[in-house]
Amino acid sequence: MTMTDSAAVQQQAGRRNGNMLVLLTLVASADTLFFQQPLGINMFLFAIAVTAGVLLSAPKPLALRPAVTLAAVAFVASAPLLESPSIPGGIFAAFGLALAALARSRLMPQRLTALPSVLLRFALAAPMRLARDWSKSRADRVSRQAAKVLPKLVAWLIPGLFTLVFLTLLSFANPLIEQVLSNIDFAAILHFLNPLRLAFWLATAAAVWPLLRPRLKRRRRRAQSETGEAFGGNLFGQAAVFRSLLIFNALFAVQTSLDLVYLWGGAELPDGMTHAEYAHRGAYPLVLTALLAGAFVLVVMRSKGPGEKSPVIRGLVHAWIGQNILLCISSILRLDRYVEAYSLTELRVAAGIWMGLVAVGLALILLRILLRRSNEWLIAMNLTALAATLYVCAFTDFPALIARFNVEYSRALAGEGMPLDLDYVYSLGPAAVPALDTYIAALPQAADEKTGALSVRTRLEADALASANNWRSWSFRAHRLRRYLSGHKNIAWAAQRAKNDPQDF
Repeated sequence: MTMTDSAAVQQQAGRRNGNMLVLLTLVASADTLFFQQPLGINMFLFAIAVTAGVLLSAPKPLALRPAVTLAAVAFVASAPLLESPSIPGGIFAAFGLALAALARSRLMPQRLTALPSVLLRFALAAPMRLARDWSKSRADRVSRQAAKVLPKLVAWLIPGLFTLVFLTLLSFANPLIEQVLSNIDFAAILHFLNPLRLAFWLATAAAVWPLLRPRLKRRRRRAQSETGEAFGGNLFGQAAVFRSLLIFNALFAVQTSLDLVYLWGGAELPDGMTHAEYAHRGAYPLVLTALLAGAFVLVVMRSKGPGEKSPVIRGLVHAWIGQNILLCISSILRLDRYVEAYSLTELRVAAGIWMGLVAVGLALILLRILLRRSNEWLIAMNLTALAATLYVCAFTDFPALIARFNVEYSRALAGEGMPLDLDYVYSLGPAAVPALDTYIAALPQAADEKTGALSVRTRLEADALASANNWRSWSFRAHRLRRYLSGHKNIAWAAQRAKNDPQDF
């Protein structure tokens, strides 16, 4: 081995040891922040810690400007976790960390439209990254280290064994030694090393390691047989596509016409069917229909496909996409009618957002056809729309929004509609307290609903204050709610007193 090779090996070993030190530090940080702890600002702090680890574990030291840029990207991506811990915020923070790791390792594509493909290859390679690296490192070093480690272990075997024996005997003979040994809390040590905690450490290490040493899954090209090409050509040939689009446009025209008459026009439905039932029956299946339609259009308008050869087919595709967009708008209107009748829930909010994203996706398909863009461009634009939606959702307090909507349109405040479902309000969590205060204030003093509402508010306030002493659970949203509760702590008491003794008020 030359001096150059020896220096390269030493440099690689030093870099590997540095990555392991960063990994162990992040695992210890995760244990302190998360293990058996509530979620809050600890998610944001861990994302920033991982960002620092990613930048510090770079193969070559980064210049100040790139390091600051990557840190800023990760900070902006993790900012929703400062507002409140949430699934969209966690997804966006992971996205920002992945971008920082890829950029630090110079794995970012030159074209932004190729970024989804790179992120997918990174995600596919990440789950087994730690196991593969450990296996490879172990295979390389076992043969070199076995001859050094085994003799040392054997040399310590006899001293260690006899030390335990003598220490046991001396503890029986000397009460001072016995007292010292009895003061050692072996139960705490075993609790610290319990299987659940070890599994948490392993899962954290497996999640963090791919960010410290990112790799992309290799592409595999599959050769398509001539039989498969012929079958695909017949299955999605010009004649089949033309007939399909004619039938599909006719079917969708019937559906659109019925919606125009009954949903938009307000015509009376057959006996036994309400507008709410009509709206509910079609809200979710129509979105699935639009998704299948979008997939069909992508196949039809593929490169060198029948859509590129026939102007008639392109016209039918344009008409069908337009009908699908109307279908999505109709689904959103159906959902709105159903919410008016049966109140708002988290699932219905998610469905409305999803319907809007499907409509945007269909519009992007139409743009892709008109502008003659690639499917890569289409995927990138759809992911951009999805990322923007997730980012906004991460800052939105949906439980508070839903509770406020249901209170405003409840029978007690609006004079019509559904009565407020207090069980569902309680399931929304402490964020529903401000809306519940509005509901309590609007109820007559002798109303039976007031007792139940006061009970729910008391429980929600207790839930909000339960984790107030744990700094890990802090977030801006929780902080705002606690400030509200501190300024309205006497609302429930005053309402209860007014109910019990109305003459005092």
